[in-house]
Amino acid sequence: MQNITSIKNTKGNTILSVITAYDSLFASLFNGKTDMILVGDSLNMSFNNKKDTLSATLDMMIYHTNAVCKGAPDTFIICDMPFGTYTDEKMALKNASRVYQETAAHAVKIEGGVERAHIIKTLTCNSIAVVGHIGLMPQFVRSEGGYKVRGKTEEDTLKLIEDAKAVEEAGAFLIVLEGIKVEAAKRITEAVSIPTIGIGSGNVTDGQVLVWSDMLGFFQEFQPKFVQQYLNGAEIVKNAVDKYVEDIKTKKFPAQEHTY
Repeated sequence: MQNITSIKNTKGNTILSVITAYDSLFASLFNGKTDMILVGDSLNMSFNNKKDTLSATLDMMIYHTNAVCKGAPDTFIICDMPFGTYTDEKMALKNASRVYQETAAHAVKIEGGVERAHIIKTLTCNSIAVVGHIGLMPQFVRSEGGYKVRGKTEEDTLKLIEDAKAVEEAGAFLIVLEGIKVEAAKRITEAVSIPTIGIGSGNVTDGQVLVWSDMLGFFQEFQPKFVQQYLNGAEIVKNAVDKYVEDIKTKKFPAQEHTY
């Protein structure tokens, strides 16, 4: 299983793989397959059918993180800190400490760059491992007027590089780069000595992460441009359920081998 030291040592050597998970069953299928599992606040959308991540609560994240930790005991687990749980240093330390005390998560993830560096510093100085997250930040969706691709201008690229350096200097061991133009993501990755994990930021980062329901084709409302579907999961499940219902109605199930 990866640890913080081995993850940091992959920089320039090994590409990291990350997938989200929200429950023990799917986590068990991913266990030992990917380098890390992120219990993302994206569960609020893919699991709870909400329009954004903002109403996810700390109790929800702890509940789902516990389930994932039980299903994937051999994988490095990261817990997203949800919106409103790290607005200041005292609150962040209290809530991140709850994650450590109540789950077996190895790290927490926080959105924000320069403006959140002092919070990351407080956590890392108190023995809490932190993953940073810059670029398109879902928790900023309302304040920024939607999901906007970053790094389109030189000015914005320099701002993102500044954010990444601040997050690294604050003690984060990993940074997620979301929704960033490829050239900007490349410059950010080269500007820091810790690994970057991309989502919608091209293949120039030190690793990649996708939401499991997007990657496996279970989410059907739309397919983000950056998602590669490796399975048509929704169609496979629907066909299986149709067959199950048909077998029940025609009394093919349960058959003799299913009967005591």
